[in-house]
Amino acid sequence: MKPIILIPTYNESNTIVDLLSDLSTFHQEQDFDVLIIDDNSPDGTADLVDSYDYPWVEILHRPSKMGLGAAYRAGFKEVLLSNKYTHVITMDGDGSHQVKDLKAILDATHDGDNTLTIGTRWIPGGSVVNWPVHRKILSRSGTAYARFALGIPLADLTGGFRSYSIQLLRKLDLKSMKATGYCFQIEMAMASQAAGASIVEVPITFIERVGGVSKMSRAIVIEALWQTTLWGVRRRIKPNADKLHYVK
Repeated sequence: MKPIILIPTYNESNTIVDLLSDLSTFHQEQDFDVLIIDDNSPDGTADLVDSYDYPWVEILHRPSKMGLGAAYRAGFKEVLLSNKYTHVITMDGDGSHQVKDLKAILDATHDGDNTLTIGTRWIPGGSVVNWPVHRKILSRSGTAYARFALGIPLADLTGGFRSYSIQLLRKLDLKSMKATGYCFQIEMAMASQAAGASIVEVPITFIERVGGVSKMSRAIVIEALWQTTLWGVRRRIKPNADKLHYVK
């Protein structure tokens, strides 16, 4: 198995060095590459990564900040031009996703299958550190609403620590996806289900960032609520719409 880890960044100079250092240690036991997708960070995140000159790390330079979903879609497009990889891992660049949990995600990932493995906060063994109560309520209620609206029986639809098999990504019509914020994670879970993916959830510990500025905003929450409602209505009116829309 040869995975590549996609890490979108925007002003993550305070956290990206520690993350790459932890990944470098793990790289001694697991072969993988990393693609940093930087949205022209004003704080010089991309230049900082370049200065360390890791041979297994590349940077995809984008002209401006265009949202999480757009960044991941650009990363997927870049990876799918190659035949080097079996899986694509998505991972935050702010230190909230722990490299120690990466091994559990890879262990649960099946080589060569049509699979999605999700690192999950809200199942036994999973946890969240340094979140206030209202943030936990927002995350859990958001997933509960999405699960109800879309009929997808997953415990953490908004989590972004994931492993997609290349076979699954090649089945999806990524150009049809429009979500830009964190609801991109919901859209990818919905599309993966429509493609008949085998989906596994693995418990992880999510740690709130200690450096930099959170990208979460009221606009992102509203986008997720509105988009999920529209997707849920579409699913009820046209049960086969997702398969026609998302699967090649």
